[in-house]
Amino acid sequence: MARYDDLDGTSVFITGGGSGIGAALVDGFLGQGARVTFVQRSDAREFCAEMAAKHGRAPEFLPCDVTDTAALQAAIDRTAEQQGPVRVLVNNAANDNRHATLETDAEAWRAALAVNLDAYFFATQAVVPMMRDLGGGVIVNFSSISYMMGMADLPAYTAANGAITAMTRGHAREFGADGIRVNAVAPGWVLTERQLRLWATPDALSGILGRQCLPRHLSAEDIVGPVLFLSSAASGAITGQCLAVDGGVVTVAG
Repeated sequence: MARYDDLDGTSVFITGGGSGIGAALVDGFLGQGARVTFVQRSDAREFCAEMAAKHGRAPEFLPCDVTDTAALQAAIDRTAEQQGPVRVLVNNAANDNRHATLETDAEAWRAALAVNLDAYFFATQAVVPMMRDLGGGVIVNFSSISYMMGMADLPAYTAANGAITAMTRGHAREFGADGIRVNAVAPGWVLTERQLRLWATPDALSGILGRQCLPRHLSAEDIVGPVLFLSSAASGAITGQCLAVDGGVVTVAG
């Protein structure tokens, strides 16, 4: 993994950081020497102990439902008090449960947008004032290639991810004068434990390899390097972009 010296000691806040891609991100930032706080609903104390054994220090875990805006913004404020103002925000938490348009009622639609879009907006709202005081900062939003591919079995998720990409561009313009860079990462099918358990059938696995340029499946670790790069001074002139990390699916489809 490349080393970015400017991330050493940086205050980083990650949503959904205790499992899957989020856990890999926590691991990656700790490896850079960053001070990391993450939130998620489920208990992540065992994961924190693993990180402490690996890195000699644990991330800070704050139990939080990111759809509770007050609790999410309070966690960000607590992070600033404990480890310094947040310089890097990674909006990673998401829920890609499958659902059909004709079977989705108003409550389910709003619940899906609450976790997949609203939390991104309100976490950004909380960190911008402290980033302004710092003279700059970085926000990395997680989108997905699912909306680029026109996937049909998760309309709220794809709608949210298309909106995340649009919001990323708008926020890059809105906050660029404050030295705040805002970019998005759009992963392809990353085979986390959840994906393997719920949807990775032999036919599905074969199908995604047929769409990729690279003939191998993606892991959570494949996403870490791009996020670290976008969070570091190495990408200091990059903002308002959406980087597909998908093994070449979008290239083939486009």
